[in-house]
Amino acid sequence: MDPGTPDRRSAARYLWWLVRSQPGRIAAGALLGSAWTVCLTLPPYFLARAIDDGLAPGDRPALAGWTAAVLGVGALNAWLAIMRHRTMTRVRMDAAFRTVQVVVLHATRLGAALPRKVTAGEVVTIGFGDAAVIAHALTITGPGVGAVLAYVVVAGLLLAVSPLLAAVVLVGVPLLVVLVGPLLGRLRGAETAYRLRQGELAARFGDIAGGLRVLNGIGGKDVYAERYRRGSQELREKGYQVGAVTSWIHALGVGLPTVFLGAVTWVAARMAAQGDITTGELVAVYGYAGVLVVPVTSLIECGYGLSRGLVAARRVIHFLTLEPDATGGDADPPAPPAALRDPASGVEIAPGRLTALVSARPGDSAAVLDRLGGFTASAVTWGGIRLDTIDPVRVRERILLADNEADLFAGTLRDVVAGRHDPGDEAMGRAVHAAMAEDVVRGLPDGLDSAVDPQARNLSGGQRQRVRLARALLADPEILLAAEPTSAVDAHTEATIAARLREARRGRATVVTTTSPLLLDRADTVYYLVDGSVAAAGDHRDLLREHPGYRLLVSRDDEPSTPPERAAR
Repeated sequence: MDPGTPDRRSAARYLWWLVRSQPGRIAAGALLGSAWTVCLTLPPYFLARAIDDGLAPGDRPALAGWTAAVLGVGALNAWLAIMRHRTMTRVRMDAAFRTVQVVVLHATRLGAALPRKVTAGEVVTIGFGDAAVIAHALTITGPGVGAVLAYVVVAGLLLAVSPLLAAVVLVGVPLLVVLVGPLLGRLRGAETAYRLRQGELAARFGDIAGGLRVLNGIGGKDVYAERYRRGSQELREKGYQVGAVTSWIHALGVGLPTVFLGAVTWVAARMAAQGDITTGELVAVYGYAGVLVVPVTSLIECGYGLSRGLVAARRVIHFLTLEPDATGGDADPPAPPAALRDPASGVEIAPGRLTALVSARPGDSAAVLDRLGGFTASAVTWGGIRLDTIDPVRVRERILLADNEADLFAGTLRDVVAGRHDPGDEAMGRAVHAAMAEDVVRGLPDGLDSAVDPQARNLSGGQRQRVRLARALLADPEILLAAEPTSAVDAHTEATIAARLREARRGRATVVTTTSPLLLDRADTVYYLVDGSVAAAGDHRDLLREHPGYRLLVSRDDEPSTPPERAAR
């Protein structure tokens, strides 16, 4: 389902967009909520009539009739309450899922820029915590509307009994809501600080969990654990601040209506003692005041929910206003085959050839791949056309960047390898064979139908790398950009993958970043990069003979006293 285009101008406008996105449910929720709260005022009126018209004069038929009316309106209220709750649950779920959808879709638009602009912890906090808070804020469209209408109806009914009682209600209820107003302002400030700190701490936890093996190796686990512990304690203190304000809001939400009920009942009892109102009217006034507890509490809770919802919506808006590094244009891509050229490095990817990028600093070659894939702003051309002027969707259809750290989502191994494609068994088998991942399939209990944990945690590092390679080969793009595709496998497996990769990609352009002689010996063209620019290009064996820096880098000898970059010069 298309979630639509969110209004990103402000938090309030975003909440209003969620309301406008489901007008039918919102109208039904407001109608049912209003009907339910208004119908709550009917039992006190019927009880008053039963006392004054039936019980006091001894009229049994009248007493029976009004008693039946009380039972009937009770059944109606029960049905209205059920339907109101069901409708508002749908309203909240729609708002939550719609928020999650727009966040996920925008995360995909950010692409490679996502981890540089926002932490994973913050995305998780927005997608789960903030989405739920925003959904709860939409409660104001149901019980909130009904609370206002019930307040007006009760005031009208009391006006028929006593103008003084009506005046007490008309003045007292708004005063109760106003008394809570300053606390809602304090809550927004405390909630904002808490949410920000929560996102930072979630990101730190993800970093620690992801690098736990490395931290154990260098003895840094205890240091980072202590930092996380201190951060948790700081978050707990901020949580106490939020809880202190929240407890006052809830206390006033329950206590103030009770005090108000007592005040109205005291005034009505004095009037009944003085003979200004009947016994039945006294019962009705008590009932009306008791009913008012519901809308007053609802108004306070709606204010509380709206205050928190605005804080959560601001975080969503901040995320939705992030822009990708390279937005692309709407030009058509060149007709295949077409060469890719990166002026910044001097690398040119010829169609149908296996090209390797070699650098002493892996980040330099990775940056070239990012530019060639259109993930960062650059002057890269594709068939003579600037890549950043081409429709990015068309670029993604033909150029695939296979990151060595790409996510592997939970599911069956078949689904993980297939991605968005629906290949047959033959195509799947070819991709698995080319990536030398047959042992991965055989090692799982149900083969390709075996379950894979999130991030493939039930596979080893080398197995995960081969699964990623199989997924990239199965996609069969016109141009494949593979970052260190064999860095986590042994030499025998690497040699086999190198041979099969060349055969599987025959006739299509393939680029790999590597320092492995086994892969480099299979490449048609090798680019040796120094400081991110081409220092030499040619056949692997020729570069070994003619460039000492290249030879020292790829021979895997002991590290030389002179850096390879200087030796090449």
